[in-house]
Amino acid sequence: MRPSGRAADALRPIRIETGVARHAEGSCLIRMGQTEVLCAASVEGRVPPFLRNQGIGWVTAEYGMLPRATHTRGEREAARGKQSGRTQEIQRLIGRALRAVVDRKAMGEMTITLDCDVINADGGTRCAAITGAWVALHLAFQHCVRNNIMGAVPLNDHVAAVSCGIREGEAILDLDYAEDSAAEADANFVLTGAGALVEVQATAEGAVFTEAQFLAMLDLARDGVAQLVAQQKAAVGL
Repeated sequence: MRPSGRAADALRPIRIETGVARHAEGSCLIRMGQTEVLCAASVEGRVPPFLRNQGIGWVTAEYGMLPRATHTRGEREAARGKQSGRTQEIQRLIGRALRAVVDRKAMGEMTITLDCDVINADGGTRCAAITGAWVALHLAFQHCVRNNIMGAVPLNDHVAAVSCGIREGEAILDLDYAEDSAAEADANFVLTGAGALVEVQATAEGAVFTEAQFLAMLDLARDGVAQLVAQQKAAVGL
C-alpha cells in the first residue's frame, strides 16, 4: 500500500484553474495533490538578440519556489543574488519541453516567457510546472489569435510531464514527497500528447533498477500523461 492509499497506477487528484493572473496573456493554477504551481505566460513583440531578423519566435521559462512552499522557510534566491543550480536546471527543462511542440516560424518574431512559481510543494513540482505551462502557453496563443497577432495557435501537440518511481521493487506513478524521498529509483517523463519522448530524467537512489523496471515506469508515464493531456484539453476548451 502506498502512503497515500493510491493504486500503483493512480495519479493524484488534478485540477487546473485558468485565468488566475489577470494581467498575463495566459495563466493557470495547476494542482496535483498538494503540489500547486502558478503558471503565467507573457507575450513580448521581440526576440533575444541571437534570433533577430530570422523570422522565428522564442519560448522560454523561469521557475521558482515561494519561501514557504515547503515545510520550512527557504531563502529567496533574489536575496542570495543568484539562482541555485536546481532552479536553472528546471527552468531550462520547462523551456525545452514547450519548444518541442511549438512551430516557432508560425509565431513570428515574438517571445513568450512562462513564469512557473511553486506555491506549495509536495513532490513533482517540475512535472506540474511543465503540464501547467503548456496550458498557459496555449491560452497566450489564443489571446494572440483573438487580437489578430497570428492566424492560428502554433502548437503541434500537447506536452506534459509526470514522475514515476520504484518503491519496494514496484513501479508507481506520480510520486508525492513521502514517496519521492524514500524511492529506490525515481524518474521524470516528459511526453507529447502523441506519446513521443521529449526528455527522461531517471536516477537510482536506494538501489539500481532494471530495464524491465524502467519500461514499467515508462508504461505508467504514458498512461499518466494521457490523463494529464485530457485535463489540459478541458482547461483550454479543446
